[in-house]
Amino acid sequence: MLNSIRQQAGGLTKDQRNAFLAAYLGWAMDAFDYFLVVLVYADIASDFGKSLTDMAFLTTVTLAMRPVGAFLFGWWADRSGRRIPLMTDVAFYSVVGFACAFAPNYTVLLVLRLLYGIGMGGEWGLGAALAMEKIPAEKRGFWSGVLQGGYSMGYLLAAVAYLFIKPEFGWRGLFAFSILPALISLLVRSRVKESEVWERNVRLNRTPPSKVLRDPAVLKRFVYLVLLMTAFNLLSHGTQDVYPTFLKKGLGLASNTAIYIAITYNIGAIIGGALLGAYSERLGRRRTIMWAAGLGILVVPFFALSTTAGLLAISSFLMQFCVQGAWGVIPAHLTELSPDSIRGFYPGVTYQLGNLIAALNLPLQENIASGHGYPAALMWTVFPTLVLTVLLVAVGKEAKGVRFGTAETAVTAPAASES
Repeated sequence: MLNSIRQQAGGLTKDQRNAFLAAYLGWAMDAFDYFLVVLVYADIASDFGKSLTDMAFLTTVTLAMRPVGAFLFGWWADRSGRRIPLMTDVAFYSVVGFACAFAPNYTVLLVLRLLYGIGMGGEWGLGAALAMEKIPAEKRGFWSGVLQGGYSMGYLLAAVAYLFIKPEFGWRGLFAFSILPALISLLVRSRVKESEVWERNVRLNRTPPSKVLRDPAVLKRFVYLVLLMTAFNLLSHGTQDVYPTFLKKGLGLASNTAIYIAITYNIGAIIGGALLGAYSERLGRRRTIMWAAGLGILVVPFFALSTTAGLLAISSFLMQFCVQGAWGVIPAHLTELSPDSIRGFYPGVTYQLGNLIAALNLPLQENIASGHGYPAALMWTVFPTLVLTVLLVAVGKEAKGVRFGTAETAVTAPAASES
């Protein structure tokens, strides 16, 4: 297995490395800003005199607006290339995230988080499309896992920033700081060349993206992927968003203890994404996801019912290893199932429409917790979502290793196998 990882990890050109780094940093900084709200929404609630349910709605509007960003930036990227839309997107969400530091009240912050959701929605699909189009087909699994791990890295960095910045500058200082790493991402992105796959597709294919999307096979797969990404987003946000509040409010742990546990489980997520992403080159995309979700089912009782810091750290590490290990397959899986003509649009919109449907997850968990406690909120939402994920993946298909920029992927859904 280690030899396989080494083979997948090596041999990239400078442009391929830069494209991947740009996508990774953009996704990490997106997650960094998003999870700042998750970590401090109790503090913001106190300052603005709002309930935790009201504050949870901040994350809901962010998630709900992400399909808008995926649609706008994805459609632009399929018509004009990946580079400029991606640079515009990161500049947009950097400014909006920074402005959150100066929100005078809840309403203004709500509007800013709504706008941030548009930028966040544009980031993943375009970044994943550019990175996966640049990476050689036989290396996609590992780099897919590492790319998705950028989300966990952003969460981890938010937790570290919370430890060092919040005590001195409060929650507003955290949002002000967020512009620095975002600008670094913009600088790296400015040095990336355009996607050769997109350029080749423009030369060879003149079929309008809207016509490609109306192809019955493409449309049917679109609906399926929205359902799949709904399950994935319920799973990801269901195991992450309420968890810091569960640790601090539900179990009464000190804030720093909760942050150390968050750092621990995000390390598990990063490791899981890279390892299982790489393993998907051997086992297949679908089987890897099913194994990860199946193992996650076994971890749920320990994850939801543990009460000591040590067991919480271990169980959350294992849970995020499984959850984000499954997620690590997704950048490769979705881009491989996307026609070249709409690869900027297709993965991002299916992902973000799934997010839209899953957007009420945090308020739902908070409502369950208010009546039955946080362990029930976790058990009643995470366990069925893992089962649903296994079932949806079991009835799907995959296109592992498909070659982008060929007749097979130009204007139709790539040929998929049962694998």
